[in-house]
Amino acid sequence: MSVLYSLRDVTVRYGSRSVLAVNELDIHAGEVLAIVGPSGAGKSTLLRLLNFLQPPTTGALTFEGMTFSPGRDVPLAVRRRVTTVFQRPVLLKRTVESNVAYGLRLRGQRDSAAAIDATLEDVGLGGLAKQPARTLSGGEAQRVALARAMILRPDALLLDEPTANLDPYNVGLIEQIVARLNREHGTTIVLVTHNVYQARRLAQRVLFLLDGREIEVADTHTFFEAPKDPRTGAFVRGEMVY
Repeated sequence: MSVLYSLRDVTVRYGSRSVLAVNELDIHAGEVLAIVGPSGAGKSTLLRLLNFLQPPTTGALTFEGMTFSPGRDVPLAVRRRVTTVFQRPVLLKRTVESNVAYGLRLRGQRDSAAAIDATLEDVGLGGLAKQPARTLSGGEAQRVALARAMILRPDALLLDEPTANLDPYNVGLIEQIVARLNREHGTTIVLVTHNVYQARRLAQRVLFLLDGREIEVADTHTFFEAPKDPRTGAFVRGEMVY
């Protein structure tokens, strides 16, 4: 696989407090990478870096050969190649189809009814296009947020705890959608999750963060069955490493 993201000696600091330090990390085009670790480990901060919402304090972030160091602006055309779905979706007080079309309109693209319908079918909401978004269940709302991201056809889709607090049925649906998106469209997916079983089901590789530091990254089988770092092994076994 080619490298989509490359991070070298990247840190994020707030004043004197270090919240993230990644010495070396490559994210391959077309892979599913899961990021795991306890709360406060730096997972969401890393996603913000990958979505260009926050610059690194030091170091360099490279996206498909373009290097962005502190102080260098990221072009809008590059930003638009990456989309994030957050744990708690924020939907407009409009219909489901209007929410899915929102990103297209922001980009000045003509709404495509066929594309909207197809995307809603992909997330199992084909019959709810005209329904007000405020009437949806939590799982349905999360699938609308996912559809709103999917229709933009991003190169990288970043998911921040997309199934937290959802029932098993919706967890299963969203995992199927994510796996199919990666398999059929080759979308690079970076998934932050507290659920190690979800990481094992979906990811080809897993990254473990602890106290803002990169502890280990490995293919999924190695990560769970033969981790190199004892802290990774303890985390996988459910022991307290915080």
